[in-house]
Amino acid sequence: MKLNYFCYSLLVLTLAASLLVFHSLPAWLLMVNLLTLLIYGADKHAARKSWQRVPERTLLVYGLVGGWVGALLAQQLFRHKTQKQPFKTWFMASVMLNVVAVVGICYWKATTV
Repeated sequence: MKLNYFCYSLLVLTLAASLLVFHSLPAWLLMVNLLTLLIYGADKHAARKSWQRVPERTLLVYGLVGGWVGALLAQQLFRHKTQKQPFKTWFMASVMLNVVAVVGICYWKATTV
C-alpha cells in the first residue's frame, strides 16, 4: 500500500508546484498528464515484472483530476489498460466528465468577460 501513498503524494506535490506559477491551471494540466503517463508506464513495467501494482482506483483518480490525456497516450504507447472492464468504462466516464467540465469552465469564462 506504500506505492499508493507514493502516487497520491506525487499528485499533491504536483498540485503544489502548479500553484507556484502564474498560469496554474495550464501548469497543472501539463504536469498531471506527464505524471499520469509515467505512472501508467511504471504500472505496466510492474505488471511485466510481477511487482506491486498501482491500484486501478488510483489510475482512475489520475485521469479524473485532469490526467486523462496522458492516460490515453500511455494506454496506446504501453498497450496498458486498453481492454480491461470495468476499468475502461469508468475511465471513459471520467474522460467525459472532464470534457464537460472544461467546456463548462470555458463557457463560464466567456460569459463573464
